[in-house]
Amino acid sequence: MSDTVQAQWLSGLLPQPPIDIALYDRALTHGSTGKPDYQRLEFLGDRILGLVISDMLYHRYADEAEGRLSHRLNALVSGATCAEIARQIDLPRHLHLGKQARDDGAQQSENVLGDVMEAVIGALYLDQGLEAARGLIEQLWGPLIETANGAPKHPKSALQEWCAANGRKVPEYNITKKEGPPHAMRFEVTVTVKGYEPVSATANSKQAAETAAALAFLEAHA
Repeated sequence: MSDTVQAQWLSGLLPQPPIDIALYDRALTHGSTGKPDYQRLEFLGDRILGLVISDMLYHRYADEAEGRLSHRLNALVSGATCAEIARQIDLPRHLHLGKQARDDGAQQSENVLGDVMEAVIGALYLDQGLEAARGLIEQLWGPLIETANGAPKHPKSALQEWCAANGRKVPEYNITKKEGPPHAMRFEVTVTVKGYEPVSATANSKQAAETAAALAFLEAHA
């Protein structure tokens, strides 16, 4: 991925074009590269995200008790939600990974994507200030806050709850196919719930394929 492509992506994503591009480069760098990585920026971005989302929830749901607000907050800042937003903005394509991390599927890892999404927020805060970070968070998380329950459920959690509500055992996930070279492996995962037709999905990592299969099952049967 060239520096020019990354800069163009950031310019389209952020409220203003990046000033200190090195901050974002670090935010997108995994430790497997042997270079300074995203972890310190993730630490900062995690706190900024929590602050902004808390403020948004406080004003959007003025009559709700603290417990319900905390439930919404926890869902909205979860690793699963941050990773899903990272995928929506095409962040995986811009990650800097070492060979082993690429081979291990880190480009689609929920933990990695969630952390890097927060690191980008931390980089934006340092580069352009709190209001710029707030603007990006409001843009990306705003639609989720406006949903009926305040936050999305991860497809695997949603499927497990659906199974429980319908008297079914927990879903089973099995890898049914692996293909491609090590640096671009594709996994097909099939999810099975007794009494229903199995559903399969394919992705660049086992975890992402399981998520896609759960979502496809819910769309087909729920």
